[in-house]
Amino acid sequence: MSLSFKKCTTAHLDVLLKLSKITFTETYAAQNDPEDFKSYMEKAFARELVQKELQNGLSFFYLAYDDGEPVGYFKLNPAGAQTDINEPGTMELERIYLLRSAQGKKLGNDLIRKAIEISREQNAAYMWLGVWDQNTRAIAFYERNGFVKFGEHPFVIGEAKQTDWLMKIPL
Repeated sequence: MSLSFKKCTTAHLDVLLKLSKITFTETYAAQNDPEDFKSYMEKAFARELVQKELQNGLSFFYLAYDDGEPVGYFKLNPAGAQTDINEPGTMELERIYLLRSAQGKKLGNDLIRKAIEISREQNAAYMWLGVWDQNTRAIAFYERNGFVKFGEHPFVIGEAKQTDWLMKIPL
């Protein structure tokens, strides 16, 4: 079983928004204050914002399909569109999510491999990401896939300031 991928355009906005909201909620809602979480969701996944991200030409979203059904996605940011670092020749993996129902099937490996493949095609020296320091399952996944911690940065959900580990993999 493996995934197929499609680069997102504005025609995919509704599917992308639905996946984004569901996967983020499945992953983080239970560990965050409900008001902080609601505030973050309204801003981060506002239709206008995601549409603007799709249209900016710097960031790239890819939908992942399993048997024709969208089950996940990832977002890549080259330098100039990154949330941190912004070093030329690098690629940020800003978001990578699978529906909970698709987890445990090794599909996450397909997602990460595709993101690495695209980053190599863009001649990135390394790919990096931020992962919540409390998300031990994700940290273990990234470590199994060759990522190493190289720093930290803040991540704010509502009024709550959290810490993300910065992890990278040489390409």
